Amino acid sequence: MRTTVPLLALLTLLAALPAGAARADRQMDPELRGVISEALRPSECFEDRYEQAVWVAYMEPRLGRYVKDQRERDQILHHVHCEARRVDIPPELVLAVMDVESRFDRYAVSSAGAVGLMQVMPFWPRELGMSNEQLVRIGDNVRMGTTILGYYLRKERGNYQRALQRYNGSLGRPDYSDLVIDRLVSRWRYAH
Repeated sequence: MRTTVPLLALLTLLAALPAGAARADRQMDPELRGVISEALRPSECFEDRYEQAVWVAYMEPRLGRYVKDQRERDQILHHVHCEARRVDIPPELVLAVMDVESRFDRYAVSSAGAVGLMQVMPFWPRELGMSNEQLVRIGDNVRMGTTILGYYLRKERGNYQRALQRYNGSLGRPDYSDLVIDRLVSRWRYAH
């Protein structure tokens, strides 16, 4: 379930969450802290501008159904492509996760307190010395979310089902992973 809230209300909500609200079952893998911390360092994005232009031209109209603001669409596509390539996962998988997690609403907050496009748990900013406000910033949220997803894909040796279930905290329950994979195939598949 997602809800759109103003930024001030979001920050107030995040500050009020009890420390125990985030559990190991929701992205709190001890090794993951170092992986995310390393990922927050700036890096170059595109090696092939042509590939980027073709991919963006293909995905932009699809994303336009959900995100009306052109600037926000451009930011989402840029960061999704860059971050997915950085952690060596398909950018289309990241779009499918966003579709299911937040319906591309960067201000979405789940009932568990997960925030933003990729529904990152709010303990991560505290763990990494960041502000909770960074969870609603497109670039920061996508970077953290793709890093977490990439980590779980490596941990599960490329098994999308198990990696997605870990990402969502639903290991052993296929409903979430089935939904993401269905969105990947039906809405976000990239035929190049």
